[in-house]
Amino acid sequence: ENYDMQLARRLVSGVDIWMNTPTRPLEASGTSGEKALMNGVVNFSVLDGWWLEGYREGAGWALTEKRTYQNQDHQDQLDAATIYSILENEILPLYYARNRKGYSEGWVKTIKNSIAQVAPHYTMKRQLDDYYTKFYTKEATRFKELVANDYAKAKELAAWKERVAELWDSIEIVSCEKTEELASGNIESGKEYTITYVIDEKGLDDAVGIELVTTFTNAEGKEHIYSVEPMEVIKKEGNLYTFQVKHSLSNSGSFKVAYRMFPKNADLPHRQDFCYVRWFN
Repeated sequence: ENYDMQLARRLVSGVDIWMNTPTRPLEASGTSGEKALMNGVVNFSVLDGWWLEGYREGAGWALTEKRTYQNQDHQDQLDAATIYSILENEILPLYYARNRKGYSEGWVKTIKNSIAQVAPHYTMKRQLDDYYTKFYTKEATRFKELVANDYAKAKELAAWKERVAELWDSIEIVSCEKTEELASGNIESGKEYTITYVIDEKGLDDAVGIELVTTFTNAEGKEHIYSVEPMEVIKKEGNLYTFQVKHSLSNSGSFKVAYRMFPKNADLPHRQDFCYVRWFN
């Protein structure tokens, strides 16, 4: 057993609060906090890394994951003030609220909540269950489908991908119907807009999907995705496919809309398995 493990044993057994204050969003994981959790230590941390997923009210304490200031010095000052406030007004009074038997019932309850509500999600069993249900079983099922009948499905998919890749750059946007205000980006909240595109798939058979992507700009000037809406095929004439979607926004703010085209095949395990995409307006 090395020195680090011996030191960690002393640290974990000798503290009541495992306080971790990473600079959001730079926390890679937070395994020390998970280790403390397993040993009955209550966590107090920024909602970043594992604690963003692990935190439960009444089973520890947390600072918000949201930044108030872009300036890191200002943010550090605010976080420090928040930490002292939570310690002074919540944690310390609970710790010292001792009953006639000499211990704090509320503190013990917090530890029990931590062990019962948080710890089970960070065991090796949970990890194995995730691998088994999310990956191994799905991969095993898909493997059987791909190799059946002398790899028939695998060969079919490979040929389809080659065909799509060959024609991808030639796929043509024939026409577009949308209001002038939507085209200029002047979207009125609460109003419904109908957008129609006609796509020439150049001999491909319903191999294209289109999505309307709405983005918004937050107070910090960063652009985020607000919604993604699939467009439906409402008509087919030869190689021409007509896509349509009805779009509306219920919130006010600074929004932009754009459209993206991607290869569509029900036999793909996920979109990234064949990661072609084309953005257009």
